[in-house]
Amino acid sequence: MCLRSSRFVPIVLACALAILAGMAQATGYRVVGYATDWNATQARTLERIDTLIFAFAHVEHGRVVLDGDAPERLRRLLALKRIKPSLKVNIAVGGWGAGGFSEAAATAEGRQAFAQSAAALVAAQGADGLDVDWEYPGHGESGIASSPDDRAHFTLLLKALRQALDRQAGKGRHYALSIAVADGPFVDGIDIAAVAPVVDWFNLMTYDFVNRMTPTTGHHAGLYRSRLAPADARTADGAVRQFLAAGAPPEKLLLGVAFYGRKFGDVQADHDGLYQPYGHYQGEHPWPELKRDFIDRNGFARQWDAKARAPWLWNARTREFITYDDPRSIAAKAGYVKAGRLGGMMYWEQMHDPEGELVDAIWQGLH
Repeated sequence: MCLRSSRFVPIVLACALAILAGMAQATGYRVVGYATDWNATQARTLERIDTLIFAFAHVEHGRVVLDGDAPERLRRLLALKRIKPSLKVNIAVGGWGAGGFSEAAATAEGRQAFAQSAAALVAAQGADGLDVDWEYPGHGESGIASSPDDRAHFTLLLKALRQALDRQAGKGRHYALSIAVADGPFVDGIDIAAVAPVVDWFNLMTYDFVNRMTPTTGHHAGLYRSRLAPADARTADGAVRQFLAAGAPPEKLLLGVAFYGRKFGDVQADHDGLYQPYGHYQGEHPWPELKRDFIDRNGFARQWDAKARAPWLWNARTREFITYDDPRSIAAKAGYVKAGRLGGMMYWEQMHDPEGELVDAIWQGLH
């Protein structure tokens, strides 16, 4: 029971936090964020988050290791558990352009070395699980080694990881195992039905649908297909449908949200630049920069695609285009998660939301 007297403000605050935590647990939805680091100003956001996934550990000589300043950055995340004991902090291995996976997974010995080193790292650091971010099995677009055998080897690698994590955890504890996955052609190297029973959840990277490698602009994190998009355009809804059709349980699918935008220059002006050819790609901008410099500023006008449920920015004078997620599109995605009874939402990345505005939008949308 929570006392209402003003003389018991600390007790009331503690009760309020407990109620919030209980509400989060009662919904059954996960809020999972990747984090390269933690900014002390983000403490208020912490109560909205169930799991932070540290990015990144890497594969070196077939083993999972932390290098550079990664140990210190991970320690800052783990220290948050003193503030919120229920917070889970997992370690992600990989990322775009991070190799070593195909080689390690190719043999039984390699898979065991990878799995044992990963499980030992999780335990030694006091983390709560592992996220495998192999981008992507069977694909070498990022410059990493790949093989047609990656599909079968990936399943075997995840099974070895599950066994190693269980052995390391012992009785009474469970280390989580998740994987970061993309849709469309990037998922043909994963046997989703075989992998689903092994992992705790899938982090669907339902963003980066348009980027420096695509021929036109468009929604890089659109929920549905725009009326201007080609028939094969990738969308968050398309990704979910693809994974469900392949055998993934809906409660294990976490819909991804982007805390950054992608900018294109020298864009053809038709339809305010949406799904138009462009001259050059101009890079990424995190949410604080979008608000400070671009959203209805400096000649950029915010537009809304009612069919795709996605915003974009268009500068008619400079012919520049920016695609991004915002609180409105996040709310639409949260509604989609609830309607489909998915497992929750994931985002990249925590340092791009120092004021907690986008994390708030996720949490409020799911509650």
